[in-house]
Amino acid sequence: MALKVHHLRPAPGAHTEAKRVARGEGGKGGKTAGRGTKGTGARKNVPENFEGGQMPLHMRTPKMRGFQNPFKVSYQVVNLTRLAEVFPSGGQVGVDDLVAKGLVRGNKLVKVLGTGELSVKLDITADAFSASAKEKIEAAGGTVTER
Repeated sequence: MALKVHHLRPAPGAHTEAKRVARGEGGKGGKTAGRGTKGTGARKNVPENFEGGQMPLHMRTPKMRGFQNPFKVSYQVVNLTRLAEVFPSGGQVGVDDLVAKGLVRGNKLVKVLGTGELSVKLDITADAFSASAKEKIEAAGGTVTER
């Protein structure tokens, strides 16, 4: 016999009847109906999120503080002017060389920007290059490699 939707039943004990309180003084749940004696909770409905007069969580938390994109990629930038100053003889330049010369910090992404002029041949390895930086490096006879 095929199983059909009308054959499905909840597991035994999964659905229990709601407890009917305050139905006379006899038996469990009578008189104060599980609310204790006197006090605000006994007299009227108190919201579940009420914190007894303490500043509520929804009012304690800061609001309207903007949005932090968790996928944002930020680079340390180096301009061609600085590269020309620090490496006047040209040659191979990698991120490790930039860190050693103090142009950038280690363990972060590096982007070369095209501000300034470049007259020496530099073979540069970095994480990213602007279009103008690529043009100027290749015009000076150098090469661009993204790591």
